[in-house]
Amino acid sequence: MTWAGASARVLDSITRKRAGQALDPGQIEGVVADHVAGRIPDYQMAAWLATVACRDLDLEETVALTRAFVAGGKRLGLGGPGRTVLDKHSTGGVGDKVTLVVVPLVAACGVAVAKMSGRGLGHAGGTLDKLESVDGLRLDLGAAEVRSLLDEVGMVITGQSEELAPGDRAVYGLRDATATVGSIPLIAASIISKKVAVGAHGLLLDVKTGTGALLPDHASSVRLAALMAELARAFGLRCRAVLTDMSQPLGHAVGNALEVREALAALRGEQVPGLSELSRALARLMLQNAEPELTDDAADRRVAHALDSGAAHELFLRWAGAQGADVRVLREPGLLPTAPRRAVVSADRSGWVAAVEPVVIGTAALRVGAGRLVRGAALDHAAGVVLRRRVGDPVRAGDPLAEIHYTDADPAVAVALTGSAFTIAAEPPAPRPLIHDVL
Repeated sequence: MTWAGASARVLDSITRKRAGQALDPGQIEGVVADHVAGRIPDYQMAAWLATVACRDLDLEETVALTRAFVAGGKRLGLGGPGRTVLDKHSTGGVGDKVTLVVVPLVAACGVAVAKMSGRGLGHAGGTLDKLESVDGLRLDLGAAEVRSLLDEVGMVITGQSEELAPGDRAVYGLRDATATVGSIPLIAASIISKKVAVGAHGLLLDVKTGTGALLPDHASSVRLAALMAELARAFGLRCRAVLTDMSQPLGHAVGNALEVREALAALRGEQVPGLSELSRALARLMLQNAEPELTDDAADRRVAHALDSGAAHELFLRWAGAQGADVRVLREPGLLPTAPRRAVVSADRSGWVAAVEPVVIGTAALRVGAGRLVRGAALDHAAGVVLRRRVGDPVRAGDPLAEIHYTDADPAVAVALTGSAFTIAAEPPAPRPLIHDVL
């Protein structure tokens, strides 16, 4: 198609969608293909994305957009005869290191898991940023290496390949620049397109809900979970979506090396509040995805054995070594990056912790170098926040609520933010479920 023809197609698509009309699948696929090929300039594609975000897409349109994102790229096709391969995705949250626990846990139960992860931006950390705390660990694997690791170890965690879902890659930066990141159809198509390209058999979606979630509104989180599950099934993926709580940070640690340490503790069988319980539940659902006849009790026993026997912890170490990590650092977590300085945030009154705002804690960690204020900025992998009290804990005036771990940054803003994140009430709060729903 010529430049003029591509321009006419995107303008017609914008006009139709602005008027509230449904777009033909071929029209959607053509617009994305034209943009990938450079026949549509960024300003026109930005206008198309903004119109879609404002007017929404129905399921048929979102399926077409997902297909368009995948078109022209490679498909890994990781699943082979006699082997089920699963994938997992989280919409992200503060202190969310579940991938580091669940992937080796499920693999230690005998089901292969391939996970392509991303980086953090803003208050929610990224799995790749956490893992880069580990000296030597390679996270830029090609397709052949991914397949080889699945055969050798039974699990792989790597960065997203540039060859996968080229349409999604072409528009991702525009979504960030045009404030359309929160569009539910655009989120769903972006996530599921990469899962389709990976080519696993089954997928577990961990969709966060609560004040620290990508979509803080509960109804929006439910809609996103349901839409992604429908999309995944439309492309032949066995899919479960779980709505999980993000009204406070998950576990105690927020920050890259701090979270790796906490994940290793959970893999050794230590009880980390929130993290251990959620990881076990998600691992059970993933096993049942691979083996639909598996009962809850049978799946729970396999998960418990993988933890109690040390198999999940050892598999994580074997995987990390296979991807180039210095395993000594993981066997002795004190060798992970450690910040030389601490600032303690104390309670100014007695009572019960009624709330710990996750976005505020995530922002505090960001301000001492654990996250990026701008894309591409260097991280201090040792920096972050460690909670000493969680929602529901009793506290007395002067008790520590949290510690700020930092190197060279001025901790004053982080200390003030962390103090403001805690609400202390005269009565204990009502408990909030960790898992809200399973779709």
